[in-house]
Amino acid sequence: MLKRLIRPALPVAAAAALVGALLTLGTPDRAGAAVPDTIPLKITNNSGRSDPVYVYDLGTQLSSGRQGWADASGAFHAWPAGGNPPTPAPDAAIAGPAAGQSKTIRIPKFSGRIYFSYGQKLVFKLTTGGLVQPAVQNPSDPNRNILFNWSEYTLNDSGLFINSTQVDMFSAPYAVGVQRSDGGVSSTGHLKSGGYTGFFNALRGRPGGWAGLIQTRSDGTVLRALSPLYGVETGALPASVMDDYVNRVWQKYATSTLTVTPFADRPGTRYYGRVSGNVMNFTDSSGAVVTSFQKPDADSVFGCHKLLDAPNDAVRGPISRTLCAGFNRSTLLVNPNQPDSSSANFYQDAVTNQYARAVHAQMADGNAYAFAFDDVGHHESLVHDGSPQQAYLTLDPLS
Repeated sequence: MLKRLIRPALPVAAAAALVGALLTLGTPDRAGAAVPDTIPLKITNNSGRSDPVYVYDLGTQLSSGRQGWADASGAFHAWPAGGNPPTPAPDAAIAGPAAGQSKTIRIPKFSGRIYFSYGQKLVFKLTTGGLVQPAVQNPSDPNRNILFNWSEYTLNDSGLFINSTQVDMFSAPYAVGVQRSDGGVSSTGHLKSGGYTGFFNALRGRPGGWAGLIQTRSDGTVLRALSPLYGVETGALPASVMDDYVNRVWQKYATSTLTVTPFADRPGTRYYGRVSGNVMNFTDSSGAVVTSFQKPDADSVFGCHKLLDAPNDAVRGPISRTLCAGFNRSTLLVNPNQPDSSSANFYQDAVTNQYARAVHAQMADGNAYAFAFDDVGHHESLVHDGSPQQAYLTLDPLS
């Protein structure tokens, strides 16, 4: 599984989404052949942009637990020791394909990220705790004015898991795919025609400060939209943006019961939530309280952390994941049985995660990782195969 180890103290972000998916999916069916140490990754540049592309494969070597990067051949290189203040990391850039071209590299058994940037190489530094990833919610980050994005993947003995993610930001569009042992290809992440522009127009059209998530360069070029988590943390989005919905949820379940069935394959495992004051207590079928949640704020909702922390356990974590999805999708008032089995009720309340709503609305297959636990109910943009023959990363037009 993908481990949170590249940037210290990073809030819940895209990595959590992939971890959640792996926990949900379990081990995929195997075709019998052992997963090789490296597999090919075909990168196709359909962006229509003339600027050069730089690609990075960064993460953790699963056999050793060491952090580092992989070169174009799939060979692993451990990071040297960092410093305080941070020191420049070795140049791990791989020259990507020109517009209209493809290039194949190899990716190793790794848990990490595949970054790509347009026009400029990304700046990476090393601290004594490991690699410092780009953090463009910080206006002084050296990558703030670079157009870039990343995919996350885990390649291990259970196969390849690779996703497209918008948990931290929505930026340069791309899709991911995997060729299965039967020759077929599974892919996800493509936007609808006009979806890139449509996403930003949707944010601009929403009252309540959602347009404040959009970051542009000094020349007016749109670079990305921050996730609402980072919007709240930086003040770009009002901290009170979810208060009305949370208050209504608390009011409803003070006099009625919220039933959570967190495991699709275990419908008999249910937990029952009732609000008392500022706390929602969950009981099991015997009536014993198994966990409790303080009334969450927007930071906790959008990050699926803090007051909605989701440890990797058998009770609190699964309940919290379900609550987090219900708050972000605003389904808790219309359905007292969670999670919802379909997307019909998602994002219908006036108070909702408008960022996630816009992301999903513009995806060709409707799937995305717009918040950390968007895999609840299998609405995530993830492909996987137990015997992958090849992986794909397709850079799409910014239109």
